[in-house]
Amino acid sequence: MHPALSVIFFTSLSGAGYGLFAWLGILLATGRLQPAQSTSLLIVALLLGMLLTTIGLLCSLGHLGKPQRAWRAFSQWRTSWLSREGVLAVLVFVPAIGLLAWLAATHGQSDGGSGPHAPTPIANVVLGFSLSLLALLTVACTAMIYASLTPIPAWRHRLVLPGYLGFSMLTGGWLWLALSRLFASNATQVSPTSTLVLLASLALLMGVLKLRYWHDIDRTPLPATRGAAVGLPGRDASVFERPHTESNYLTREMAFVVARTHARRLRLLSLLLIVLVPLGCMTIVLSIPTMAAAGAVLATITTLAGVFLERWLFFAQAKHMVTLYY
Repeated sequence: MHPALSVIFFTSLSGAGYGLFAWLGILLATGRLQPAQSTSLLIVALLLGMLLTTIGLLCSLGHLGKPQRAWRAFSQWRTSWLSREGVLAVLVFVPAIGLLAWLAATHGQSDGGSGPHAPTPIANVVLGFSLSLLALLTVACTAMIYASLTPIPAWRHRLVLPGYLGFSMLTGGWLWLALSRLFASNATQVSPTSTLVLLASLALLMGVLKLRYWHDIDRTPLPATRGAAVGLPGRDASVFERPHTESNYLTREMAFVVARTHARRLRLLSLLLIVLVPLGCMTIVLSIPTMAAAGAVLATITTLAGVFLERWLFFAQAKHMVTLYY
């Protein structure tokens, strides 16, 4: 497949934003995050999540042939994963905006004071659970848009869905850690060390997941032959000349080829940015407290860059069955 930058930006940035929402929601719902103790941090985190998801959704519109008709996709939620993604992408803003408005009402009060308008524990659970659930469901729908496409075997792999969810939580987790270190906040009862260990474990898990995924798609041939593609199943067909004298949409979008040596290097670089560099940043965070914020920010940037590269490979190395015809 030809990797469109708009879709890569969409899946990477919106995934990070939804991952940040998921972390905020889980911490809030489990009572490990106290909004009254750090209102400014939570407001910035919510605004950043909304910004990333909005930028991602706007990038996705750039890939549509008729962006002005995008609103019609919302009507097909019963059968279309794309439509379900659009509906959930809007619904996730409801708890996010509700929590943001509630926090804004308490902004300006002294830290540690609950105030007359502070969210109650029940409200924290409801808003937090709704925010995390809707965010993760949106990412799942994004993954299923590709995982449901039968003509592209690489996207039908069982690791596509957990890969999207895992990378969303990984980038969102680094974003949350970076923000909390920049604000030097103790609003969460989860220690920075525990968060780092969790993120390191998730990074290693995603590295293993991608290695397994790449191993499988490299060794799994297309489930059809060229003879079957031209209506001659069981026969060995060869190409005498191209079906078209000029390139068309299918040859431009579906027949992108990445050299094996280049793919190997890009995969290695992706794993380096997602796993090894963030682990090195962890060492800085743990050993030099004064550099904790810088280390967390660097880990966030490198992980996002690695996910962007991984997503480019995800599209570039996917072989569409229609390429057999050509």
